[in-house]
Amino acid sequence: MESELKDLNSKQLKSTASSDDGGSAKDDRPLLKPDAAENIQELEKKFAPYVRNDVYGTMGRGELPLAEKFLIGIAMVTLLPIRVVLAMTVLVIYYLICRVCTLFSAPNRGEDEQEDYAHMGGWRRSVIVVSGRFLSRVMLSVLGFYWITETFRILDVQEKSENEAKNQSKDEDEAKDQDEESGRPGAIISNHVSYLDILYHMSSSFPSFVAKRSVAKLPLVGLISKCLGCVYVQRESKSSDFKGVSGVVTERVREAHRDKSAPMMMLFPEGTTTNGDYLLPFKTGAFLARAPVLPVILRYPYQRFSPAWDSISGARHVFFLLCQFVNHIEVTSLPVYHPSQQEKDDPKLYAENVRRLMASERNLTVSDIGLAEKRIYHAALNGLLSQS
Repeated sequence: MESELKDLNSKQLKSTASSDDGGSAKDDRPLLKPDAAENIQELEKKFAPYVRNDVYGTMGRGELPLAEKFLIGIAMVTLLPIRVVLAMTVLVIYYLICRVCTLFSAPNRGEDEQEDYAHMGGWRRSVIVVSGRFLSRVMLSVLGFYWITETFRILDVQEKSENEAKNQSKDEDEAKDQDEESGRPGAIISNHVSYLDILYHMSSSFPSFVAKRSVAKLPLVGLISKCLGCVYVQRESKSSDFKGVSGVVTERVREAHRDKSAPMMMLFPEGTTTNGDYLLPFKTGAFLARAPVLPVILRYPYQRFSPAWDSISGARHVFFLLCQFVNHIEVTSLPVYHPSQQEKDDPKLYAENVRRLMASERNLTVSDIGLAEKRIYHAALNGLLSQS
């Protein structure tokens, strides 16, 4: 696939170069040139999970209708500055709350320099969680998500009877294991559509996330991520660092399943964001602990700008999001998924079965591509695919 893209991109570059030789170059030309339309369409067929289908076009750089330009102009001088000020105010307020609650308290330190304040107890932890959930919901409102449609699916009569029949057929040891699994899940499993997913889950259950190690050093956000109990990973590293993080995540999932006071883990097993219509292959990290999980599906209905962060730059995405007057989230929470013994012994099977269940519940299309293909797609769109 990658070799095909290289050939495709080289043809595009050659055609661009020949046109530049014959005419004057203009800096204001669109990124996606008319002579590359057919190539772009071919790319979109191969990389459908990352294709933007809103009025803003590919990479958010399409030609906008006059009405849309007018709405953006109004939002730029009215809505945008207000939202920026309010969002920064909410962020600073929560940072100050976290700073006060962590004064004279050393963070919990684990393997691979992991550190967090999520294992604190008493009033400090209560204040961090309660204020964090409330202010996360406030932040969503600031960004235009004034209401959230939440659906909690429950087991139907047939599924309950089947589960009861399975439980009755187990021997004493298996029954004991089932009793232990009757508590809360070890992790929340969610599809990944946007960075906004994190805000929703913070407002809903205030779980811990997996984040890049650099996040811990960011102003304001760094301390907040430690209060969430984030597990930090060096994404570029393929050495023992990743193996260490995988072990930390597995232990956190087991801890959350056994101890109700422990921070819940929130994992996006796809490993990257999509346009919300597809479900990519699940990584097995969330399922190695052999603990039950809670599947949650997020959708972002839209008419003009899609809140999905797929093939658009972060700055452009934030700008258009802030300029959209109203945004929507639809959330579907499935029943806690208890793995069978076969799934416990095979994490890949466990992950795939959960993915298939989530896809069927919201009619999501199952795709076999992942982060590597997303990077190739972005590089091809930008005309920067390496020659090697």
